[in-house]
Amino acid sequence: MQGNIYRSIYIKDIDKTKVGSFVTVSGWIENIRDHGGVLFLDLRDNTDKLQTVSNDDSLFVGLAKESVIRMTGTIRNRSIDTINPNLKTGDVELLVDTLEVLSPSEHELPFQIMFSKDASEDIRLKYRYLDMRNKDVLDNIKLRSDVLHFLRNKMYDLGFTEVQTPILTASSPEGARDFVVPSRNFKGKFYALPQAPQIYKELLMVGGIEKYFQIAPCFRDEDARADRTLEFYQLDMEMAYVTEDEVLNIGEDIFYDVFKTFSKKKISDKPFRRIPYRQAMEDYGTDKPDLRNPLIIKDATDTLKDTTFGPFKKSIIKVIVVDDIGDKSNSWFNEVVDYASSIGMPGIGYLTLMDDGTFKGPIDKFLSAEERNSLINDFEMKKNSVMFFIANKSRKVAQKFAGLIRDELGNKLDLLDKDKLEFCIIKDFPMFEYDEVNKKYEFCHNPFSLPHGGIKDYATHEDIEDILAYQYDFVCNGNEMASGAIRNHDLESLAKGFEVVGYTREETEKRFKSIFNAFKYGCPPHGGMAPGIDRILMLIKDEPNLREVQAFPPSASGADYMMGSPSELTRTQLRELGIKVEVEKNE
Repeated sequence: MQGNIYRSIYIKDIDKTKVGSFVTVSGWIENIRDHGGVLFLDLRDNTDKLQTVSNDDSLFVGLAKESVIRMTGTIRNRSIDTINPNLKTGDVELLVDTLEVLSPSEHELPFQIMFSKDASEDIRLKYRYLDMRNKDVLDNIKLRSDVLHFLRNKMYDLGFTEVQTPILTASSPEGARDFVVPSRNFKGKFYALPQAPQIYKELLMVGGIEKYFQIAPCFRDEDARADRTLEFYQLDMEMAYVTEDEVLNIGEDIFYDVFKTFSKKKISDKPFRRIPYRQAMEDYGTDKPDLRNPLIIKDATDTLKDTTFGPFKKSIIKVIVVDDIGDKSNSWFNEVVDYASSIGMPGIGYLTLMDDGTFKGPIDKFLSAEERNSLINDFEMKKNSVMFFIANKSRKVAQKFAGLIRDELGNKLDLLDKDKLEFCIIKDFPMFEYDEVNKKYEFCHNPFSLPHGGIKDYATHEDIEDILAYQYDFVCNGNEMASGAIRNHDLESLAKGFEVVGYTREETEKRFKSIFNAFKYGCPPHGGMAPGIDRILMLIKDEPNLREVQAFPPSASGADYMMGSPSELTRTQLRELGIKVEVEKNE
């Protein structure tokens, strides 16, 4: 059988054992160097790089960087003074016999391939096919393949069945804005791209696929951010007849095994710490806490209930105590004050406990002797420690600001171990939360989650926000890594939940017609979760944003400069779809 006429060997397989071998290699020209009349050409394929040299200097003349060439020749040892220890192939070189240009590079490069990550992101994404030739970028794409292969094998070993669910589906109110696709055959009607395969995976449970998974694309028409683009991927899974603990145990195994396999960092021991949502909000000011930060938020509202300090009166008061920073400079503390202002706080107070047991700080004059003693004793202050105060009339706002200040202090004081992956599970989310802007209740998490007491919760809780659900998030180093829930397979309870957020029974049944029909034929209790593929890769590679671990991501604005999308349709296309476009102009 005839072999590959373009390549007999990958560069990665060339080493001293191949000395004397006659080989064919193909790839891109990375560089051509003239060393006093002797020309060297660095050839790169997608596995490694190789130095080549020719006795015929004219062989390399006129070649452009990034042209694709094929070379034949003999592998020989480099001279001792030219060995490159930074290359796997650094002990050898190719003495070129023939060279053929397979595809010339005819344009000036928009950036140097080796330094493409230094170029602006928009330029990198416009020429993503060139950016991919950078080893770091290519390694991310290869890692994605390896991780997906690992996860699929893991799921098969756990007895899951892989099922692909539709991309074109119906619009549903799942919390984010849908991408919609017009229908040519049903003019005036639209498909929607799935925000997640939520309804389909529940229907698979009804259908008897007891353990389902897929690597699922999810689409949300939201503004891009560091950890989300318009299209992202998750390891979607659902299981019938499971308890919450059973789902969490599987999630722990998946996260632990994938990071143990692909990351060099220290990983939390199993079982991961499990923290109720309300405790997370009190202790860390967020439902995505970075547990590498040892600082804990405390509540001083009761301690200072009789305060005469105006900003603290009738407020929720949170405090953070930091040891051994009382000798920091005024400019250091001013930076904390400036940060507080930048996040919308009217200010931040702080007190330093001096060696003689007194406080230093502008708030001190408003404290009684009893309040001073209580602050020291209740919050275990030590000499040279500093207490930061965060106050607001709203508990939620006070928690949020305290969480942000905790994060800022952790970063400024370098308290976070950069070589550690600290996992936890946040659970027992409230089923509902009140939206102060729209003056109505909204789902706190997933609307299809099961309340702890089922439909009885709606009758036994006077405050609707006291209803807790079997909802959970996996969190690592301040990043939400997966969300999940035990689902609500009781139609009456499901309808009651949507009634709380403003939908009538008729509207809910119309919106989720498939579920309301299917569940009437018998639905096993079920639950699941969906680890984020892109976020897993971000943490493994320490990348700053999700776009670094996707092959062809859009820009931060959502535009694809390489493909030119979003783009306008022709009049013929619009006519076929029955669509008339009206663009509102900014006045």
